[in-house]
Amino acid sequence: MLELKLEKVSKVYGSKRAVDGIDCSLSYGVYGLLGANGAGKTTLLRMICGILEATEGRITCEGMEIRKMGARYRRLLGYLPQNFGYYPEFTARKFLLYLAALKAIPREEASEKVEELLQLVDLEQVKDKKIKTFSGGMVRRLGIAQALLGDSEILILDEPTAGLDPKERIRFRNIISALSKERIIILSTHIVSDVEYIADKILLMKDGRLLSAGDIGQMLEQVRGKVWECCVRPEEAESYQAKFSVSNLRNTEQGVKLRIVSNVCPLPEAVPADPDLEDVYLYYFREVGKS
Repeated sequence: MLELKLEKVSKVYGSKRAVDGIDCSLSYGVYGLLGANGAGKTTLLRMICGILEATEGRITCEGMEIRKMGARYRRLLGYLPQNFGYYPEFTARKFLLYLAALKAIPREEASEKVEELLQLVDLEQVKDKKIKTFSGGMVRRLGIAQALLGDSEILILDEPTAGLDPKERIRFRNIISALSKERIIILSTHIVSDVEYIADKILLMKDGRLLSAGDIGQMLEQVRGKVWECCVRPEEAESYQAKFSVSNLRNTEQGVKLRIVSNVCPLPEAVPADPDLEDVYLYYFREVGKS
C-alpha cells in the first residue's frame, strides 16, 4: 500500500509562513482537508504535487523524497487545480487524448483509457461536444478524468465542487468515493458537506498549521459537550449571535431555536446536542472573542 509522508513541511514567503510545520502520513482513502480561505491549503497541495518546493521539511513517497523521484512520482500523481484550464474548442475526447499524448501514454492504450474515463465520469454521451458547451459540473468531471489519466494512485483535488449545484456536488462525491479504494485522495475544501459523507479522515488547517487530524468519529468527540440547543425570544437572538458561535438558527412557533458551539453552557435552559462536522468546523474556526 502506498504511503505519502509529510515531515515538518513549511513554506515561507518573506516574513509570512503560508504553511507551518505540517506532519502527517497518508495511505489509501479519502482525506478531507478543511480550512477557511487563506488557510494555506492550496500551497500545501502544490507542494505535494511538486509544483512548489518546501522551504523546510520533506515530503516522501514510499520513503523517497518526491523531488528525487522525478517522472516516477509524476506518473503516480493526478491533480485537479482550483482553476482547471482547458481548451474550450476541444471536444472532451480530443482534450483527454491530447493530455494522454503529453503524458506519453501509447496511442492505443490512451484511446481505450479515455473511453473508460469518459464513462466513469458520465460524459460518454457528450464526448464529441466542445467543452465550451459544458456546464460547470461537466467541466469538473472532465477535470477528474484528466487527473486519472495514467491510473494515478495519488489524486489531489483543490476546491473541486466550487460553483456546482447540489445535484452535481452529490454526483461528484459519489465518483470520488468509488475511486478511493486503491488511491490516496486529498480533497481540499471549505464546504463541510463535501467531505462529511465520504472522507475517511479529516485534516483541519488554520493559518498554515494542521490543528487536528482524525476520522470523523474522533473529530466529533473533540467537541462533544460543546454543542448546545436552546430556544430564545426573537429579540434576544441577535445578542446571542454576537456573543456565541451559532451554527444554526431556525424560527419556530415557540421562538428562535439556536444551535450554539461553546465551551460553556450559553443559558440555563440550553441542552447538549450531538455534534456534527459543521460544529467541529465552527469550533475551530470561530471568531476570536466568542465563547
